[in-house]
Amino acid sequence: MEEPHHGIRALHTASTITVYQAYAPEIGVTAVRDGRFPSTWLRDRMTWIKPSFLWMMYRSNWGTSAGQETVLAVEITRAGFDWALRHACLSGYRRGLHPDRGTWQRELKRAPARVQWDPERDLNLRPLAHRSLQLGLSGEASSRYADEWTVSISDVTPLAREIRTLVNRGDLDSATRLLPQEQRYPAGDELLAHLRP
Repeated sequence: MEEPHHGIRALHTASTITVYQAYAPEIGVTAVRDGRFPSTWLRDRMTWIKPSFLWMMYRSNWGTSAGQETVLAVEITRAGFDWALRHACLSGYRRGLHPDRGTWQRELKRAPARVQWDPERDLNLRPLAHRSLQLGLSGEASSRYADEWTVSISDVTPLAREIRTLVNRGDLDSATRLLPQEQRYPAGDELLAHLRP
């Protein structure tokens, strides 16, 4: 099946979707231990969640970038994720999608979530032709994410290191077998029409 240029692929169940974030250990390790984000996690700051494991590996350099040494898999409710999509605005103005730049700016200011589409990555972290969704949460969306939507938080840093070791050895088949089994997320036009450039 051909990849849509702008689509969401994710590890998901009937009721949850897994997204990824990377933090310094003082936040990441505490979040895993307690099953929720600690008080030092700033709810009033924009937080970006990524359904793509490999895009998170690209962003955090396999969990080695400063301040991103702990890679988290955060399982959240699909109802919450879908709410964020419904209330999101594209992070950039797109002629034809938005009536004009002023309307887009007003929507962006009001929206508790924003969407960016960045090139998906392969195992060598090279860009692919199709795009991967990054979902920024702020205000109400950020608080709901931390306090209502989160089902579980796990540390996937060891998995990231194991896959990276296999990639560095050139064993891409073994690395591929360890990747989370991301499938197309059932987000139709009702959720994405206002977010596709």
